[in-house]
Amino acid sequence: MSLSQLAKSINESPTLKLNETAALLREKGEPVIHLGGGEPKSKAPIDAIINCTSLLNTGEVRYTPPDGIPALKKSVIRYTEEHYHKVVTADNVLCSGGAKQALMVLLHAILDPKEEVIFPAPYWVSYPEMVKLAGGVPVPVTAEDGTFYPSVKEITDAVGSYTKAIILNSPNNPSGAMYSRDFVAEIVDFCEKKSIYLIMDDIYNRLVFEGKNAPICYDFARTPLEQSKLVVINGVSKMYAMTGFRIGWAVANSELTEAMGNIQSQQTSGPAAPSQWAAVGALNGVQSSVEALRMTLENNRNVMLERLEAIPGVKVTKPEGTFYCFPDFSAYMKDSQKLANFLLQKVRVVSVPGKEFGFEGHLRLSYCGTMKDITEGLERIQWALDPNSANELYLGDRKLVRDWL
Repeated sequence: MSLSQLAKSINESPTLKLNETAALLREKGEPVIHLGGGEPKSKAPIDAIINCTSLLNTGEVRYTPPDGIPALKKSVIRYTEEHYHKVVTADNVLCSGGAKQALMVLLHAILDPKEEVIFPAPYWVSYPEMVKLAGGVPVPVTAEDGTFYPSVKEITDAVGSYTKAIILNSPNNPSGAMYSRDFVAEIVDFCEKKSIYLIMDDIYNRLVFEGKNAPICYDFARTPLEQSKLVVINGVSKMYAMTGFRIGWAVANSELTEAMGNIQSQQTSGPAAPSQWAAVGALNGVQSSVEALRMTLENNRNVMLERLEAIPGVKVTKPEGTFYCFPDFSAYMKDSQKLANFLLQKVRVVSVPGKEFGFEGHLRLSYCGTMKDITEGLERIQWALDPNSANELYLGDRKLVRDWL
């Protein structure tokens, strides 16, 4: 079969592949614990379900405007004013089939071949492949000090004549790191001066811990929105636990959102109507589910950190938000893919190799599952790695005997 060079250059999503692997093992009756996913266990808000069901009950499920129904745009406008203190219009909003599609059509709208997109490492696994799909060149920037926080200078030093955009994901997937107000302010100022697009991937911006708040990019912007190259991406998947509904949005200048809408109209004809009405229900309805999820995640994070810190040699930075922590297991094995395979095969724990996020020796572990999964999963990991743990471990009825890494 003859495939395009582009198709050959794009890698499969490792997180989706892990979900598939875990599902297949569970079908075989294996006692798999999935600590690799980014999908909360809480249910979608009842307001979302009611709104979606109301449309389905009419039987009138039709095409919608390619950039989103007016009701959803109004909800996003209100959300932006409430949480970003920014007044925008319907022309500034594009609604998509998930935040991922909003980002993808944005990249198609702004990138010419070989233009570069810069993002700090560790980074979401999809950024490099999405940039390549849009014909661009991904440019990850890793902090020289080995932390999850590249300096402004390290970011700006990577900027060259081909740089078109910078992406900031804060709080960050996979590390849970949240960039400081000063950092965001300086990047906003730099991008405005250099006329570079700044893409704020804010999908986790309300899932922040210990009473903190994610910095608001608009607080530092001086350019009016219609002349601005600042773009904010968000969606309902994470904060409302609505991953399967696939609704996200972008807020940007109207010329850009119009171009994005034209591209999206040729790709998918627009988001699914039931999902859009479900998102309207979530955004306009009772908001207690967001805070309940945030509190659950913070508690789960604390338990996971406590368990990780009990494993000798493991280094972990305390996440400030998101669903994830990103511990360093290089004391046991520097090849994160081999380590992830070992844990899956030996103790049936799913994790995501750090190399997929630009950091070798690390694993992404998720604490958005059940407390039982977190505690048992970390118990299995410790048993597999720590020579001071018990010689035997039971996975259901199966007894495992020590087999050193």
